[in-house]
Amino acid sequence: MGLRVFNTLGMRKEEFVPLRDGEVRIYVCGPTVYDFIHIGNARAFIFADIVRRYLEYRGFNVILVSNITDVDDKIIRRSQETGLSMQRISEIYSDAYFEDLDALNVRRPNVSPRATQHISEMIEVIQNLIEKGFAYQVDGDVYFDVLKFEDYGKLSGNKLEALEMGARIEVNPKKRNPADFALWKSRKEGEPAWYSPWGWGRPGWHIECSTMAMKYLGETFDIHMGGKDLIFPHHENEIAQAESLTGKPFARYWLHNEWLTVGGQKMSKSLGNIITVRDALKIYSPQVLRFFLISAHYRSPLDFNKESIEQAKINLEKIFNAIERLLSLKERSERGEDEEFLLAQVREAKKRFEEAMDDDFNTPLAIAAIFDMVRAVNTYVNRNGEIEAATKSEVYETIRVLLEDVLGIKIEVGKREKTRSDIINSLVELILEVRQEMRRRKEWEISDKIRERLQMLGFIIEDTPQGTKWRLKET
Repeated sequence: MGLRVFNTLGMRKEEFVPLRDGEVRIYVCGPTVYDFIHIGNARAFIFADIVRRYLEYRGFNVILVSNITDVDDKIIRRSQETGLSMQRISEIYSDAYFEDLDALNVRRPNVSPRATQHISEMIEVIQNLIEKGFAYQVDGDVYFDVLKFEDYGKLSGNKLEALEMGARIEVNPKKRNPADFALWKSRKEGEPAWYSPWGWGRPGWHIECSTMAMKYLGETFDIHMGGKDLIFPHHENEIAQAESLTGKPFARYWLHNEWLTVGGQKMSKSLGNIITVRDALKIYSPQVLRFFLISAHYRSPLDFNKESIEQAKINLEKIFNAIERLLSLKERSERGEDEEFLLAQVREAKKRFEEAMDDDFNTPLAIAAIFDMVRAVNTYVNRNGEIEAATKSEVYETIRVLLEDVLGIKIEVGKREKTRSDIINSLVELILEVRQEMRRRKEWEISDKIRERLQMLGFIIEDTPQGTKWRLKET
């Protein structure tokens, strides 16, 4: 079975078949650059990065386009609040966005088009929509007539008859229908403007993405990605504009990630619980933060809290420690029986990793497969002090490719400065490995004694089907 993805358009898993053999074209909705990106944004960008990495791992040439929205109501407000020009605001926060992506090891898009550099193309698209009868202009504003597009609502399920006036759409007497949305907004005092056939003004948000996606990826492309909150109205409106213009399908597969919550609540400025990537990186390493953000399936809720982040840190340390132990083994020329068994376990776990990623990019199961490799490595190291060079190379390279190249987690061993916390974590892991060996030998008395002593020292030990987990008691 090949790669299967959950397509929001149809709400079902489908086999992924690209339009062009060997090539995948992806559009990802980028940021509106008026502020620093937050960790919820980071989840979407990291997921898109992993999709890109895995498709490349499978041998596809991937072209990824992600826009920069540098003209928008929020940017205008920030400009008015700070006294800085809209252009300067956009420059500051677009630079910060790329710095944050780099810190999280998110590879930059092939193309990062800026809305303000494509105004002429947007005007041309709007003119064509008017000529085709899908749009109309009133007093310098241009609106898309949703009643003219029969499939409106096919992505979100929000059919026109179910949309209540004023509930999720702007009430405007200029519109023929309350659901009609702006393609072009006439100039207001103090706002940036460009000249058009309808007078001075600026484009609406939705037309920006449709125009730039088609310019760089063609009238029909493979995958469109973004957060769940963009399904309606943004992505619904993108489809309406593009397909009315071309008469062809816009994007064939729509992938949307779930929200990230903080303490069980969605992040919002009104609640004051927005956590920027920059603030999070002051507390946690980029590797830990990225590892945490892929620890749940992209379509599953994920809550940002201290306990979960600390667990991600511990889990990542387990992987790094196992790799470090593997690399520290002395090399020999002949392969032993234990090595054959180690290689068989690692190769089987690699298959499980690929099966997990083929099943709608299931990163939690993929990570579980890496932990199967980690357990195999630790078991081998516990019994052996040497390893054949070729075996060592294959095991390390397998883990490295899956962890670094696919999941984007940089391996940090050898060069890391050991902190007191690192040393404690390593010692506890070593003690638990000894305990696990005692359990395997059915030496329950020694195993129980180790557990009891660790608990006396303030460690909570839990034996689960996924292995032994531990954490410090809260004081």
